[in-house]
Amino acid sequence: AVPFSGTIQGGLQDGFQITVNGAVLSSSGTTQTVIHTVQSASGQMFSQTPAIPPMMYPHPAYPMPFITTIPGGLYPSKSIILSGTVLPSAQRFHINLCSGSHIAFHMNPRFDENAVVRNTQINNSWGSEERSLPRKMPFVRGQSFSVWILCEAHCLKVAVDGQHVFEYYHRLRNLPTINKLEVGGDIQLTHVQT
Repeated sequence: AVPFSGTIQGGLQDGFQITVNGAVLSSSGTTQTVIHTVQSASGQMFSQTPAIPPMMYPHPAYPMPFITTIPGGLYPSKSIILSGTVLPSAQRFHINLCSGSHIAFHMNPRFDENAVVRNTQINNSWGSEERSLPRKMPFVRGQSFSVWILCEAHCLKVAVDGQHVFEYYHRLRNLPTINKLEVGGDIQLTHVQT
């Protein structure tokens, strides 16, 4: 795992070289490389920080709560995939798909209630909860999981570990405005694809 990659604008200039943990890399023709620090021939040190943070976070350093954009918002055939591990002492976690200040889709596995609650919040007001599941609770404390949210014209289809668990009919129907993902609670995220 590397700390980051960055582009050296205009390439390397005469009199400069790149060292990675003390080993000198090619000092000509290199425009993009992985670096810890850049050191000029005069011995001056300065940190290289990429101007634009990457969309993919390095495993397993997702900050929690994790918030990211959904490019283009939701539309039929759009998939959102999340993987992670439930903490051993987990009580609850949530996955929210948001439109502005509204939560279009709130998925809230609750280990203290052995339920997966789904709901929508509009103007800070929750609607009616949906709790039905075809089988037992699909999430297990201390175990890894994968959630696949597939948007269709009338509903979201949600699968956990490859097994379909429920459909959630859209209550906010302006799908392209649902363009933010929020994840929080008692899990460690390892992969997010929006």
